[in-house]
Amino acid sequence: MKSRFFDAMGNALTLVRKSNLVEATALLRRTLGGDAGGQPESPAPRPADFDFSAAARAPLGEVVRALRAGRAHPSRMPFAPDERPAYPPDDKFTARSYRGPAGSLNYRLYVPADHATRELALVLMLHGCTQNPEDFALGTQMNALADEFGLVVAYPHQPRAANSSGCWNWFDKRHQHRGSGEPAKLAGLAQSLASEFTIPKERTFVAGLSAGGAMAEVLAATYPDLFDAVGIHSGLPYKAAKDVPSAFAAMKGAVAEPALRVVGGTECRKIVFHGSADVTVDPVNAMRILEQARSGRTNLKQVDLEWRIEGRRVNQTALQDPAGQPVVELWSVEGGGHAWFGGDSRGSYTQSVGVDASRVMVRFFLKK
Repeated sequence: MKSRFFDAMGNALTLVRKSNLVEATALLRRTLGGDAGGQPESPAPRPADFDFSAAARAPLGEVVRALRAGRAHPSRMPFAPDERPAYPPDDKFTARSYRGPAGSLNYRLYVPADHATRELALVLMLHGCTQNPEDFALGTQMNALADEFGLVVAYPHQPRAANSSGCWNWFDKRHQHRGSGEPAKLAGLAQSLASEFTIPKERTFVAGLSAGGAMAEVLAATYPDLFDAVGIHSGLPYKAAKDVPSAFAAMKGAVAEPALRVVGGTECRKIVFHGSADVTVDPVNAMRILEQARSGRTNLKQVDLEWRIEGRRVNQTALQDPAGQPVVELWSVEGGGHAWFGGDSRGSYTQSVGVDASRVMVRFFLKK
């Protein structure tokens, strides 16, 4: 048994080096279940989480312990728990809770001091794995733009009880439909805040990074009647995965089945950011979001632009309607990694390359 175990471990490491994470994970699960000979494995319980952060090479013992615990692969934290950056104290950035039919959410809310005299817009900001609302607010600097543009910004918190790495469960079939799961909770929060601050659908938006960007895409597909536009930074298309193995495959660029884009006869505008050097989520996923938005719409005109910003090539592809308004924009940054572009380095997963994603995103949302 010991010889077969180490043979299986060696074969799994070979598969990892070839970026074939799906087969490597399956082989390790079969081995831990007592079958290293390659026979079909019995159905495994659903893993407790899916860590969407950049995969760091871990010791084999850690991998084995993680799989025994039912995890897809070991968590990688950008900060130790006591080093995680805290957003500077501010009475405009309050802690709140939402409770609705689909469940409850804790969240942070930023409201400009002069909100009573301004026309407001609402932005739901969905953090990535291992992040929290304070960290995400600090890294994206969206609260500074809230003061400038009159935004009410909500940062929902994905608790470790829902996913032990703090990831939104975009890859889980139970959280890909209207009326239940995480999409229903997030949509309920958006509706509640829009009602509280009297904000119309035309000024209600959602954005996210990585797993948060993928969940923003889920909301675009399932609740297009609530959101006018979505921002997807380093994310994936709707229904790019249905479980943990297919999520790994999608992240590496595997082709997913085409997903229905429109619910209720409406469609959200989209702005997408992705880096050419993203080794966590393959940039092909951004192109697939663009192509899915184009699918079946013969009246869209494509406009391509290119700039040199801070020494890097930035490409913008826009699909415009007959009136010349952008329906979808894709911003691709040369050398950009798996991080929020133009963000504050005090926050996790930020990178100062080429473009200020927060500002460009807000201008797109508000059609400025």
